[in-house]
Order: sequence, then structure tokens, then C-alpha cells
Amino acid sequence: MKILITGGHLAPALAVIEEIKATRPDTEIIFVGRKYSLDSEKTISLEYKEMERRKILFVPLQAGRLTRVLSIKSLRSFFRVPLGFYRAFFIVKDFQPDIIFSFGGYLALPIVFWASIFKKPIFTHEQTINPGTANKIIARFAKKIFVAFESTKRHFPNDKTIVTGNPLRKSAFKIIKRPLIINKNKPVIYITGGSLGSHSINVHIEQIILKLVKDFIVIHQTGDTKEYQDFEKLQEIKNSLTKDNSERYILVKHFFETEIGYIYSLSDLVIGRAGANTFFELLQLKIPAIFIPLPWSSGREQQHHAEIFARNGIGEIFHQIETSDKLYRLIVKMIKNIDYYRDNFKSLSYLTKKNASQYIVNEIFKNN
Repeated sequence: MKILITGGHLAPALAVIEEIKATRPDTEIIFVGRKYSLDSEKTISLEYKEMERRKILFVPLQAGRLTRVLSIKSLRSFFRVPLGFYRAFFIVKDFQPDIIFSFGGYLALPIVFWASIFKKPIFTHEQTINPGTANKIIARFAKKIFVAFESTKRHFPNDKTIVTGNPLRKSAFKIIKRPLIINKNKPVIYITGGSLGSHSINVHIEQIILKLVKDFIVIHQTGDTKEYQDFEKLQEIKNSLTKDNSERYILVKHFFETEIGYIYSLSDLVIGRAGANTFFELLQLKIPAIFIPLPWSSGREQQHHAEIFARNGIGEIFHQIETSDKLYRLIVKMIKNIDYYRDNFKSLSYLTKKNASQYIVNEIFKNN
């Protein structure tokens, strides 16, 4: 059996891959994705690194997307659309997978299109509340559609849509590898912008880091986007700190999957984007968060996720256009009242579905 996995949501894809390798070790897995984090740079993507570590065949694909914003970048992306479909044709034709599993997005669309032409069974998972246009198109070709939220079902045909929750990587819930050793003598704040990092978040932290390290241990995952040189700039600030303060500021470009469980185990508060994967992992781990929703996320999905945390008293929302000083005040407020935020997680237990990966894998291999 050969399965081709593709799409823009890496973390749930890794969770499903983990389940396949554990329960169906004879299955051949192919992953189609971006080799480089940004098309304009040659920074190796996290998805490529993760597949290399797992010795999974990685097939690079560049594809374009259509946007409502007219710019040089959007025009360049537009002209990649036919090129993406051209390359996707040969990927499906040459590898002849038995099953296609999409984790959505513009990259998966050309693969799914040709898979339907070749009459391959297609499955897809939607981890957000409001699916984007590409995922709605992909769902038309899918044999079954798995969704993370009950409310997402309204976007898809009821007869082939199943609420499974979000597949979560097991590594988030156990300590596998310790990439650093911390003497936890102060509250620990983990700041993350996702695998690519977030320049906007990094700029805010740059403004308040001198105050943060006086009272907290800060683990800051910056990403490695060469355009902004955020890691290098923040490293200079770290080098200028006193020895004690410098030791309380841990800077990394990214964490591997085997390292994130340890980082979560240390964290009292997480600051970052409100993507579905982060949302569900923190919900399961009962770690309060300050969510900084990506303003242009499809269907305002990150805003919706952040509002669930804020409405239920397990987090706060900070918008990136607000002042850095406001972010600092929110951090201080939450750490002072951290027990209040932790206690409120019990009201959201209905959103945490276990064994999503196991259920999904059973379904996609059923009768295939």
C-alpha cells in the first residue's frame, strides 16, 4: 500500500504519519510539500527537515495561489498556478499512490485534482473552523472529509463529513528530547511564531525583552526568515544582557517535533499565533495562552480560535497592531493570575477528542 500525503498543515500530518508507521509499518509514505520555507529564499522548510529525519520520501512541489490583493508577489504566485498543476500531474502519474490524503491549502489542490482524474481515493482533513477556498474545492473530490470542529460540518456534505477532532502529535505530550536545560526558578514563557516564525511577534518581543527577562524565563522561537534577520538582531540583544538575564533568554530558530514536548512541559504561558494545531495542543495540555491572531488567516479562523480561549477565561487576545507595552501588561496580568486561567480549562473538555489519528487512519485504510 502506498499513500501520498500533502497539504499545508504539517503538525496533524505528522500525527497521522506517526499513526500509520506505528500500526501499518508496511505502508509506503510519500510526502509532497515545500522544500523551502519561502519561495523567495533558500531556507530549508521544517516539513522537509521532518521528513528527512523520518526517512520519508519527500517530493518538492511549487504551486501558486490566487489572492484578492494585487502585487508583484501575487502576480508571481498567479503564474505558478499552471506550473503547479503541470508538476502535480507527473507526481501522481509517476508515483501511482493507492491513497491521497490532503491536509488542505493551495499546495494540495493540484495533487487532489489529478488524483481525481486518475480515480484515486482522496481523503482530506480540515483543522480550522472556517475552511478556505482551496479546501472547499478539495472536499468536492474527497471520499471522506474529517473536521476538527462540529461547526465546520456546515461547509461540507453531511453524508461524507466526520467530526474527528484534530490529530495531535504524541511528541507534544511527552518528553523525548531535552534541547536545553533550564533551572526553572521563575515562570517560563514560550513565545512562538510557528515553523516560519513571525516577524511581527519578534518585533514586539524585541521592544519588551529587557523587562521580561527581569521576572521571567523566556524561550523565544524566532523562525529563520532571512529577509528580516530577526534571530540575528535578537541574538545581539541577548549578548548585551547581563549574565543572569542572558541565561533567562533562550533564543532558537525552531524546535523539532521531538523537542516540543519538553518545551511545553516547562511552559506556564504560551504566546503565539492561534492556528488550530496550537489551539488544540494547548487545550489538551491546559496551558494558558496569549493569542496573536494572524490578521489575514482564512475565514478569520485564528481570531475565532483566540476568542474561544478568551471567552472561556483560559487566555487573552493581543492584536499585532497594538502597542508592545500592552503585550507586556497582558503577560504580567496572566502570570499573576495563572491559577485562575488554568482552573477554567475544565469547562472546555468537550473540545478535546482523543485518538483522532487512530480513527482517521482506520477510516482511510478501510476497504482500501
